[in-house]
Amino acid sequence: MHAEIIATGSELLLGEVVDTNSTYIARRLREIGLNLYYKTVVGDNEQRMEEALRIALNRSDVIITTGGLGPTVDDVTRPAVARAVGRELIFSAELLTQIQARFRTYGVPMGENNLRQAYIPHGASPIENPVGTAPSFIVERDGHLIVSLPGVPREMEYLMEHAVLPYLKDRLPLTDVILIRTLHSAGQGESRLDEAIGDLETSPNPTVGLSAKAGQVDIRITSKAATREAAAILNAEMEMRVRDKVGQFIFGADDDTLEGVVARWLLDQRLTLASVECGTGGALGGRLAHQGGVFCGGVIIADGALNDLAAVTEAARRIRTDRGSDLGLCASVIDAPHGVQRGLKLMIALVTPDGVKTVERGFGGHTGLVGQWASTAALGLVWRRMKDESKRKLYDAVASH
Repeated sequence: MHAEIIATGSELLLGEVVDTNSTYIARRLREIGLNLYYKTVVGDNEQRMEEALRIALNRSDVIITTGGLGPTVDDVTRPAVARAVGRELIFSAELLTQIQARFRTYGVPMGENNLRQAYIPHGASPIENPVGTAPSFIVERDGHLIVSLPGVPREMEYLMEHAVLPYLKDRLPLTDVILIRTLHSAGQGESRLDEAIGDLETSPNPTVGLSAKAGQVDIRITSKAATREAAAILNAEMEMRVRDKVGQFIFGADDDTLEGVVARWLLDQRLTLASVECGTGGALGGRLAHQGGVFCGGVIIADGALNDLAAVTEAARRIRTDRGSDLGLCASVIDAPHGVQRGLKLMIALVTPDGVKTVERGFGGHTGLVGQWASTAALGLVWRRMKDESKRKLYDAVASH
């Protein structure tokens, strides 16, 4: 049994609005163990909306629509659903009473076009909307359910929580839960990780997938089981297998961030860090600024001012001295000729009481990702130093025994 989302609104297709509704619905369906297989976005066109609904009815058990329930001509969900299920739209005096009550609460007169909102497909079950003027409904055809919700996020979330999820849990034989465990890695690209854990990515349950970000790759483990505890056990077993193969690149899980992991280590070791950056748009200092107690501040230097590794190293050494921090970190991104094309080069230096570590590498990605990529690489250098230090202390402790 699986679900499908159809989000409607030309503003979504034009890129004017981000479809956060589908993300919310997907997460809530996951929590009740209902698989989501498809998501479609349709503009404000009744014919195309009807077509999307007919396709969904042929392949999905539950279809949840968002948007298109307003009072205007371009709100097409009601008639499209009615045509897709072969029903007439019928007027509901009960819904009209609810809509009128909403307007009285708002203290404004109801327009004539709001009467459209009192129509639903014949045989549909209305869902009262106490937080808005757009009533919703559920209609069934041949064992398939269509749930139509407003596009306003506040209204949609309220109805999803208080009406739709309880209905689905009562109506459907949902006995499983879906649980996700996300591991965060740095220092290795997506293709290399895929080579290392490709055999695990063929597992049917838990499933394992990769998601690449600027300088970071997430490894997503998803289990489905009868209880949350059973799903957690499946995830833990798969996580051990993943860590056996690529654990040296994993810096955290779930809500962990690289800057947060680094800051916790610095705090535990009673160390502080200061940064200087060039050509990154201030991304490094921005990520560290909220890590209170360990960050001694950062400096942004004009683009191109630090154009070789020696200058970057000296800048890291100077910021450490000037701010009185234990660690000095510098990252610089500059244009770098490469054949007939021009790319970018990243240089990083980390100065510690024990010495200096440096990184120099090229970047061929989108320039809009430079700040995130460079700051992740710089924080990754601190994280690797952190790991090396932890290993050294472990070896010293073992040797002392």
